[in-house]
Amino acid sequence: MRLCVRGPGPAEPFLGARDLFETERDLAKPATVHIREDPDERTRVSHDDEGHHLVISRQAATSAMARELALHEFAHMYRHETGHPSHTQSTEEAIYLALAGQSVERRKLTHCYQIANHMKDIYADDLWLEVAPADKLVAFLEASVADAVADRPRDPPTWGSGPAQPGGDRGRDPADRQTPAADPEITAVNAAFALGLVERHGLVDDDHRIYDLAHAAAADAPGVCLDTFRRQFRSLAENPDESTYRKTLVDAARTYAAGGERAAD
Repeated sequence: MRLCVRGPGPAEPFLGARDLFETERDLAKPATVHIREDPDERTRVSHDDEGHHLVISRQAATSAMARELALHEFAHMYRHETGHPSHTQSTEEAIYLALAGQSVERRKLTHCYQIANHMKDIYADDLWLEVAPADKLVAFLEASVADAVADRPRDPPTWGSGPAQPGGDRGRDPADRQTPAADPEITAVNAAFALGLVERHGLVDDDHRIYDLAHAAAADAPGVCLDTFRRQFRSLAENPDESTYRKTLVDAARTYAAGGERAAD
């Protein structure tokens, strides 16, 4: 795996991640890491004819999660390079297919893209969790949900490159809110993503604190079924064909747009 690290930051986390990743997978095209000084620079991956590019802030590159984050992004590169439907199929096309003929709020449309990002993240995590321990990931997910329930957003707010801020309220007296300011509906879905991921890989016991936190977030969004989305994320087919993946994404988007009340199974 050919890797080049550029910018004002350490190369070691990325080189270490490369060495771990190579024990199970390899990239045919070179990968370049671009470290930026801007602490608000969002972690993102792009692809061109020359290879893969990871842009990351110096703050993230020097964090305790730097190696795991690099592994996660290398896995995204691999999924794209090998043509996995979650990384090559048009998200926009699938979402518009799901919502055709419906009047959908802009925020809900944005949230449907977040659901697609969660699916991509799960398929990336399936790869790197084969080669590295998950203790930092579990702690990160727990802290992300806890901060959102307490309404103290993190930066970056979620694993990978997608926003996740569990917490909020709808349908009750605002004085009773458990999560006072974050959007109530997508936050319940984001909490379901965290549960689905840890359950998919057997990373926590049934009495782990993340369950209490997720249910606190879901309590503020009675129109969204936490278990429906948890099962959807947990049971994503390992190697779906394009048709199967498109149907899964369409179903998830329709379920969310309808208020999360449709059963997933």
